[in-house]
Amino acid sequence: MPPSVQDELSGDHLCFFLRRVVERLDLSGFERAYATEGGALYAPELMLSVWLYAYATGITSARQLERRLVEDLPLRYLAAGARVDNWALSAFRRRHARALNDCFTQVLEMARELGMGKLGKVAIDSTRIKASASRDKLDTEQHLRDLRAGLRRQVRRWQRMVDADDADAGGLEVAIEHLESKLAELPQRLERLRKSGLKKLSQSDPDARFLRTRNGFELGYTAEIAVSDDHLIVAQRVTQNATDNASLLPMVDQVRERCGQPPGQTLADSGFFSIANLEQMEEQNLDACVPDSNLARSLNLGVRCRQKACAPAHRRMRRKLQTDDGRLTYGRRKAIVEPVFGVLKQQRGVRQFRTRGIENVGNEFTLATLAYNLTRIHAVSAS
Repeated sequence: MPPSVQDELSGDHLCFFLRRVVERLDLSGFERAYATEGGALYAPELMLSVWLYAYATGITSARQLERRLVEDLPLRYLAAGARVDNWALSAFRRRHARALNDCFTQVLEMARELGMGKLGKVAIDSTRIKASASRDKLDTEQHLRDLRAGLRRQVRRWQRMVDADDADAGGLEVAIEHLESKLAELPQRLERLRKSGLKKLSQSDPDARFLRTRNGFELGYTAEIAVSDDHLIVAQRVTQNATDNASLLPMVDQVRERCGQPPGQTLADSGFFSIANLEQMEEQNLDACVPDSNLARSLNLGVRCRQKACAPAHRRMRRKLQTDDGRLTYGRRKAIVEPVFGVLKQQRGVRQFRTRGIENVGNEFTLATLAYNLTRIHAVSAS
């Protein structure tokens, strides 16, 4: 380390800002988890700072982060010179779901103290993010039955060879035990497949789902965000949802929970549309701009909307969005939320999750959105 890191880096460098923010956060959630784990562990301030800087600069791999902790001066400063190994970095990212979400809420509170995150207009959107799993390694009912039959045939064949002393009996017995352990796993895999209600399930990440994208079906997860008018993420989550229309109200509820009040106006694309959603938004006196697919096509392409509305709430939404003010308001949706996904996926590398399981990938996305918010706050405070 140089005698003074500040002499090497500018005083307003992101690493110094992250250190100051982390010092203000209540990290008791991490400390309680550490108390139950026991053993020698790294301080939560160190680990959180390192991961936030990593996601803010597009590093999502724990192995790559381990190397950069030796080479990158800002990371060496945040780690206080410690060389944290890949196992410890990965374990921290997996184990602290609640504490990471608490930090996300605390950062939102800091942003609101600075006048950011105003809930006048909040745009909600989703994207598909690839899972860390092969789409070719799948469990189907027929595949599991064929695999069971094949393993049983192989066990019987090797057992006959052992009985006849035709080969090394000790080696074959070890191989037979290995096959029998695989056979013992098959009923659990079959039961997991049946409980999922799906025809095929990933062997390496059973929580991942085949989701429709512009390029066909992708094995992954749905990441959802709600973004304020000043491009701050005020709510986020990862789901297995194949469609978005069940996510509108849960996202509005999360905005209310994290920010203490509902959005002044909610903007969402036609994927979040349903008659039930419109009716429930009206019941809660929530202003929403959510077109159906036909109206969205009309608004985006300037063509006539031919299909008639089929419910009173639907007709009211049509009338609102077909006014000049309604068109302008809905037009803000793209400008608010889509650049955020562009930054996360294009600049920060959040195109594929590194971990497996919905809770673990949720932790990854929380870190990514938390780091994004901190870079937004840093940019605004530095200007």
